[in-house]
Amino acid sequence: MSAPAQEPPIWTSLPVPAFLVAEDDRVDDLNPAAEGFLNTSARSARGVPIWQLIAVDQTLEAAFARARAQGTPLFVNDVDVGAIQRAPMQCGLQIAPLAGSAGQMILMITPRELAGRVTQDHSVKSAAKSAIGMAEMLAHEIKNPLAGITGAAQLLSMNLGPEDLELTDLIVAESRRIVKLLEQVEQFGNLTAPERRAVNLHDVLDRARRSALLGFGAHMKIVEDYDPSLPPALGDKDQLMQVLSNLIRNACEAAGPSGGTIRLRSFYEHGFRLRRAGGDGQPLPLQIEVIDDGPGLPEHIRADVFDPFVSGRENGTGLGLALVSKIISDHGGWISVASAPGRTAFRISLPRAMAADLQEN
Repeated sequence: MSAPAQEPPIWTSLPVPAFLVAEDDRVDDLNPAAEGFLNTSARSARGVPIWQLIAVDQTLEAAFARARAQGTPLFVNDVDVGAIQRAPMQCGLQIAPLAGSAGQMILMITPRELAGRVTQDHSVKSAAKSAIGMAEMLAHEIKNPLAGITGAAQLLSMNLGPEDLELTDLIVAESRRIVKLLEQVEQFGNLTAPERRAVNLHDVLDRARRSALLGFGAHMKIVEDYDPSLPPALGDKDQLMQVLSNLIRNACEAAGPSGGTIRLRSFYEHGFRLRRAGGDGQPLPLQIEVIDDGPGLPEHIRADVFDPFVSGRENGTGLGLALVSKIISDHGGWISVASAPGRTAFRISLPRAMAADLQEN
């Protein structure tokens, strides 16, 4: 095994997990992004066969050996890659011989969520501007007439019989539903910056869990799987509560009246860093997952589920997850989803509070 004494800057700067694999398929070295992907240290991973560290849903050993023998690169697209402490996610693999080093290979993993949503900040903010424009144009013009319609229907109902009263009640109910929709659009367009302070994520998770069990999630089983050593996050407690309540509510509604299980998980992922289009990056080591065992997201909306007005429910507004994505983006964080029948996992990555943030509280 020939681990370098000092890591070259290009190796440590690679934004995707990368492994240096020896001739016997054991790991010689891995970069910080790979440590984060495996949720383990480089010292623990060196010397371990690569196929014991990562699990791929296709048999690649023979193709890997051919690429080594022929000295040619190998590209594998859209395979599920997992690890001991990580659920499988769809990725692309890039494999190539290491120039000037016989038998050694470089293996890089590109998670599809990183490749497909690396411009998440830009798209979310563009979508927000569109929704804001619509809200400014429609909210005042529609809500005021609706208030008049509602008031007139209520006045009429005072002198009507039971049969006609049903019609005025319908007018009032539908008018209020439209007002509620407009309020959601306005809420999505709210540009108020989060008041970020040190936040105990487990307190927020517990509040969201208890609120759900007392109301819309009374038919569900909610399991806690927390890392007790998780440090405080830098965030707005009320906005994060709104995010988690929304995700839990969606999981409860997906399960239907028969119920199901929701798992709330927290953990620390060393080395996870979001590198934005401008070139700057921020560590996002604090991870929260909301996992349910429901039917999964409809396939035709999985890639667009965080866009405004995309909904898998018949009467859904399609604004809930767009608002969730906007809030997390405003926190400088990251949200992604992996969904299949029987397991849907929304994952939130957030920055850690520093010493100065802790002193402010």
